Amino acid sequence: MAVVEYERQGSVALITLNRPEARNALNPEVMCRLADSWQEVAADDAVRVAVITGTGTVFCAGADLGRLITLTTKSRQPEDEFDHRVLADKTLGDRAILRQSDLDKPVIAAINGTAVAGGCELVQGTDIRVAADNARFGVQEVQRALFPGGGSTVRLPAQLPYAVAMEWLLTGELVSAARAYDLGFVNRVVAADQVIAEAMTIAERIAANGPVAVRAIKASAKACLGLPEREAMAVEARHSAPVFRTQDAIEGPKAFMEKRAPNYQGR
Repeated sequence: MAVVEYERQGSVALITLNRPEARNALNPEVMCRLADSWQEVAADDAVRVAVITGTGTVFCAGADLGRLITLTTKSRQPEDEFDHRVLADKTLGDRAILRQSDLDKPVIAAINGTAVAGGCELVQGTDIRVAADNARFGVQEVQRALFPGGGSTVRLPAQLPYAVAMEWLLTGELVSAARAYDLGFVNRVVAADQVIAEAMTIAERIAANGPVAVRAIKASAKACLGLPEREAMAVEARHSAPVFRTQDAIEGPKAFMEKRAPNYQGR
């Protein structure tokens, strides 16, 4: 049984964490296969959007304390190829949970249940989020005298009001899907059995748009975060100008005028 399943449905890549018996915790194999999955998304021109979800009632419980943390703290010796890869490649973990990623294709989180610790940090690295109504979120590392080093102290204060982010970070308490929606941390809250369908609907809408424009918009939005307005405008201009020189930029308005669906080629 694959601990991470990768499936392409048309222009959408569906990535599924598949360790339900371990609450989809991130062990070395999962980290390796997640990193490989994002690389496949980036390399496959046929993929325009990715959706990440989990099997069972938990999206991801974070790092597998018995397998991953013991390995990285060197209280356990490497035992297989995945252990050795994690130790040899210092950026693999960051790539796996999207802590450091230059992926310019949109990623949608279909959050089928609780997302805590590294699981919540994986959510923070996504662009659009659909949550089950029974999902909960939290970075609980502080309760175990650990540091949420998967990006939480950087991203949460940017994605939430500062005081709210600090409450999440310093108490480690869990937050309901409804509260996360009210705070703008997730885009939609739906019944658990509708999470994948809702995420795929959004993914397909994005995939129908001009792929070069989609990638440039994401890249520009990320690059402009935190910059002074004048500097950000210059960055945006560098991302936008090449889009207008593409064949798709000709096709889009032409299809509109001819009242037909556009045929985007990604160039």
